[in-house]
Amino acid sequence: MRKLFTMLLAATLSTSVLAQQAPQLRADNIDEVMKAMTLHEKALLVVGTGSSDPSANIGATDYIIPGAAGTTAAIPRLGITPVVMADGPAGLRISPTHQYNSHTYYCTHFPIGSSLSSSWNVGLVQSVGAAIGEEVREYGVDVLLAPGVCIQRNPLCGRNFEYYSEDPVLAGNIAAAYINGVQSQGVGTSIKHYAFNNQETARLGNDARVSERVARELYLRQFQIALRHSQPWTLMSSYNGVNGRQTSERYDLLTTVLRNEWGYNGLVVTDWFGGNDPVYRKGEHDRAANMRAGNNLIEPGSPADVTEIEEAVKSGKLKMADLDRNVRRVLELVVKTPRFRKYAYSNQPDLKAHAQVTRRSAAEGTVLLENKGVLPLAKNVKRIALYGVASYDPIAGGTGSGNVNRAYTVSLVEGLRNDGYVVDDSVLTHYAKYIKEAKEEIAARPHEWWQNLPLPTEVVPTDEQLNDAVANNDVAIITLQRLSGEGSDRTAEDFNIKPEEKKLIIAVTRACHAAGKKAVVVLNVGGVMETASWKDIPDAVLLPWQCGQEFGNSVADILSGELSPSGHLPMTWPVSLNDVPSTKNFPLDGLQVGFAEKDLTQYRNTKNVGYTNYDEGLNVGYRYFDTVGKQVAYPFGYGLSYTTFCCTPLRMSRQGDTILVETTVTNTGKHTGKQVAQLYVKAPKSALAKPSHELKAFAKTRELKPGESETITMKVSRADLASYSEKASAWVTDAGEYEFQLGFNSQDIQQKASVKIAGMRVKAHKILSVVRK
Repeated sequence: MRKLFTMLLAATLSTSVLAQQAPQLRADNIDEVMKAMTLHEKALLVVGTGSSDPSANIGATDYIIPGAAGTTAAIPRLGITPVVMADGPAGLRISPTHQYNSHTYYCTHFPIGSSLSSSWNVGLVQSVGAAIGEEVREYGVDVLLAPGVCIQRNPLCGRNFEYYSEDPVLAGNIAAAYINGVQSQGVGTSIKHYAFNNQETARLGNDARVSERVARELYLRQFQIALRHSQPWTLMSSYNGVNGRQTSERYDLLTTVLRNEWGYNGLVVTDWFGGNDPVYRKGEHDRAANMRAGNNLIEPGSPADVTEIEEAVKSGKLKMADLDRNVRRVLELVVKTPRFRKYAYSNQPDLKAHAQVTRRSAAEGTVLLENKGVLPLAKNVKRIALYGVASYDPIAGGTGSGNVNRAYTVSLVEGLRNDGYVVDDSVLTHYAKYIKEAKEEIAARPHEWWQNLPLPTEVVPTDEQLNDAVANNDVAIITLQRLSGEGSDRTAEDFNIKPEEKKLIIAVTRACHAAGKKAVVVLNVGGVMETASWKDIPDAVLLPWQCGQEFGNSVADILSGELSPSGHLPMTWPVSLNDVPSTKNFPLDGLQVGFAEKDLTQYRNTKNVGYTNYDEGLNVGYRYFDTVGKQVAYPFGYGLSYTTFCCTPLRMSRQGDTILVETTVTNTGKHTGKQVAQLYVKAPKSALAKPSHELKAFAKTRELKPGESETITMKVSRADLASYSEKASAWVTDAGEYEFQLGFNSQDIQQKASVKIAGMRVKAHKILSVVRK
């Protein structure tokens, strides 16, 4: 007995000594900690723990922050704390209530990505990011899984609402501002989805087939620009493949370009349940391939992933050096987090202040598309008849991971009343009853939990109802809406104006005009829709997008003239969907392909599902429409104001390899407002075919009073003027005369100046070779 006691005591003391001897993680001893880690601990650290997969560590995230997306593994023996990650781009997405806790954890729903980029104001976007970052920090989250920066290749992409633009210069600079804002609060971001996540249909296995030049100039460029001006703590690899291999397995993307060419030093994480390569391997993933390529962390991961990585090292399939590299990236992330630093988060961010941030930013991202003198509303306009479901039940943002659990959404009814307007009660009562009944009927239809329910169909009032409303009110406002989100793409039917909507616009406008009154259309949408067939019917068309929880207040601020609209479109609005070159190679039917391997493999050889050809090349957005002279509904960069502006001739100077372009913008109208100066460059003739011009820089003025001016300076480097030559594997700036064009949109060029530029060539690695399995 004494011998057994002695052995147990010795074992206990030995364990205690080992625990005492184990190094505890600090920012300056990562090497020491890594030497003390076992192979199992290393494999554990590169696999997330927040999975809903029954085989995984269920509920790991919920024990820390309910509703967060996932965590990294904690290893208490070495003082390694977990990293908590949560969605999303329009604001933090966590559960608003916790079990056995009366406190609420609502977050602010800020404007969607398309709304933020419509502001063309990097300072404003940075302030939004800072407000989001405060909520991330105070609610105990370490990394926000945002922003999304993929190019809006086609108007129907279901996730366009959270992406920024069809142009990489605008998207990259807006993303950098967002990242810098969030990270100013001591928490991290995750720029995504790297890369080519330009459609949601079959996103887990779709193979984007794209040339190296187009990839570098259009689909990777915004990531490069964002990383040049910010350092996001993490970057998320996308689900899809490119040229026959998933992005999460492409060393050339995750290491050659990202690390070696761009110098990124943060962590790369897979998209949730990504990296499985379900199409090409028929459901069999290869975690060693993910690790070798440069995915440092698998999310959300499972115990099977940990085992697979351990076995891969033991068999020689995965080098210990590759695993160690990934472990180091995770530890470098851990030591930066508030949780590791023992930050005492309050669970009480300043939601009232953030409501004002979102209200201001939403108004600045609002685009005035049409105005026949009705806006801003005259001082004697006080009584308003509101039509359209969205006037009463607006959409704050997109669905899926981009949604935010907020405390409220301000309707247009409430916003107008807050601004002193009287909303017609008879019209309101009619809509309240209709919306309630329509939603109950829709909810009763058979549907899966993950499917978006359709919106109530618009109804057209009778002539008698319209005449009564017009007689009793000063103006009519019609709000139209569109719903979009993660997991599926929009359809052609969703893009086009619906028959009931057009009938509503015509009927309301006709009744108003017959009485000498005006009608305004407001678009509560997440992406581009058809306007050419009806935009001339009403007296104004206002585009506030899905601008967050303060929707009604923000729109009222613009309608009343308290603020002048200064938003400009971050994408082209075509006359017809068929005018967009990529439409020939894009899914149009809203097909929803799930996570199951059988759903993906059966579409492997189906065009625009299993694979998508990027045959349009660089002909995306204004690069196509401006080059060929194709008519559009609204050009890229378009936006009206309540005032007018002019700018002086361009003043050009050089600063080393950088061209400085200076102009003075003056408010020539009678209303206070802001203007966006957009700098396009036309390149000299070259062996490489190029668009007629391309955006290279932009700047937004401060708020200018009538007659007031501001001088702005924009910078364009010689490298910014380069195109990519696949033949030379190099970025090539051709020698010759470049025309700099200052415009208020891509088709409204105000001033021009030419500069001779010396040629330059910068070698790059050959990437994206085609792999067919």
